[in-house]
Order: sequence, then C-alpha cells, then structure tokens
Amino acid sequence: MNTIPDVYLFGQVLGTHSFLLKDGFLQPDAYAEIGAQYFLPGGETGTAATVLDSLGVSVRMDGTWLGTEVAPMLQVFYRDKQVDLSPLHIWEDDPGVMDYVVIAGLVRSPMGRFQTLFSTGRRWWSIPQEKDIAGCKAAAIDPFFGNESLLAMEICRRHGIPYVTIDSPHDAPLHQHAAVNVVSRECTGQHYEGMNPENIMERLMETADGLTILTQGGGDMLYGRKGEAIHRMKPFSVEVKSTLGAGDTFKAGCVYGLLHGMTDEELVRFASACSAVAISRFPLPLYPPKLKEVQALINV
Repeated sequence: MNTIPDVYLFGQVLGTHSFLLKDGFLQPDAYAEIGAQYFLPGGETGTAATVLDSLGVSVRMDGTWLGTEVAPMLQVFYRDKQVDLSPLHIWEDDPGVMDYVVIAGLVRSPMGRFQTLFSTGRRWWSIPQEKDIAGCKAAAIDPFFGNESLLAMEICRRHGIPYVTIDSPHDAPLHQHAAVNVVSRECTGQHYEGMNPENIMERLMETADGLTILTQGGGDMLYGRKGEAIHRMKPFSVEVKSTLGAGDTFKAGCVYGLLHGMTDEELVRFASACSAVAISRFPLPLYPPKLKEVQALINV
C-alpha cells in the first residue's frame, strides 16, 4: 500500500488457533467434539484491521513482532485487502505470538503465553514510526506496550490525529487524551473492584474530554463525556455463534464512527451493531461484518 491509509492501528497482532465445540463447553474428564477449527489473524489490532477493511477502510498496522509461522499466514490472508503490513517486524528465530481459544456459544476460554512473554523483560513489539502515522485520519492504540503505546499516542497528538483506545483507566494518559476509550468488564474488575458502573463512569468521564464507553457484555452500555449525564444503550440482540472478537470489533466500529464524524449516540450504536453482527458467525476473520449488514441491523 503506497498511499496514506485512512487509519493507523498499533497493538496486538497474533495468530489465533480457534476451536468451536459442538456440544457445549469443556468439562473435566469428558470428551469434547470439535466442530470447526482455524488458524487466522487475531489480537485486538489484527481483528480490528480485518473488520475495518470489511467496512471499506484502508489500514496500516504495527505492533507485535510476527514470526516464522504467523507472518506467512498473515501475509496470505491480507494480500487482497486494504491492510498494510509493512511496519510489522518479523522474528526470524521464533514462530511468533499465538493464542489458542476454545469456544462454545457465549463461553470461550483463551490460552497463551503472554504472562511469560511480558515477564522476560524483552521487547517483542515494534517502536511506532512517525512516517507510518502522519497523514492518517484516525488511529487506534492498544495500551499493552508501555512506552511504545505512549509514543504512538504522542505522535497522534502531534499530528492532530484522533485515536481510540481500550481498557485504559482514568489516570492513564491514553485515556485522558483519547477521542474514545472503550472500557470492558475485565478492566473494571481489575482497576475498580467493588465500585458500581455509574461511579466508575463518573471517575472516567471527569478525567478526559473524549468519549468514554463502558461495555458490560449483554448488559446496558454506558457512555458519556465530562460534564454530561451518563447515557445508556442496550446492545443488539442476535443469536450468538461465537463471542471471539466481539470487543475488538466494537473497537473497530468506534474507529469507523470517529473517522466518519458520527455523534456519540451514532458511534456507540454503530459499534454495537458491528459487534452484534460479529458474534452471529464463526470464524469472524472469514466473515467480518459488512457495512450493509451493520446498517441493516441498526435500521431494524
């Protein structure tokens, strides 16, 4: 991709081994039949890139170093898509970062070696480059890569590029400067244990000028900005095939809404519809939401 893309993404880009079970989730000492299995792009950034491409948005992504098993799969998968992989570094002495996810409807269990990787003290992700970001119209930055995530934020701010982030607590610079911060139950359980959702939202909203969205699985989404009342929205109801990638798709929907100047209500509704379409099929990378599907769900 020689032209400047619409969106820059920085964060986790993985190879995901997914296993969809036929008859419910794993039980101790019991056999489970695999209905389908795949090795496809994953990670918060990898999934968002796939979804944004399906929505007609051109993307450049950087983040996790690829490896000898992950890189060829990603290169083949994205070769006919508007996704620029050129910033991604290839780890020539490692198969690359992968996770393994077992899925049965509403339930999934991811497995990996992320705690081991982060505990080595060794950097296994890229340093964002200004040349890759400048000129883009919007960005998304995962918070997992410390100073490098902050560097991506600083470059975006320097160039006036609004960005979406995820799971950044109220005192984190990524939250304080974000156009949109999407906060999940996993984040609130880690940082705000014992607090009710409304109080968490108040704390988040008062420390940033951007839009804060609190997702609660099948429960109401809360969203708002500093000085506003907290707004609520119910998620769309669909038949769930797999929840793998639901949050990453929601993030992609927020990027799309930001890129197209949607109001806060329009953006939250659009992101929710993207996520709803995503969980109604498996595997998500092969059947990502299309714009007409998302719009049709919104208009029901």
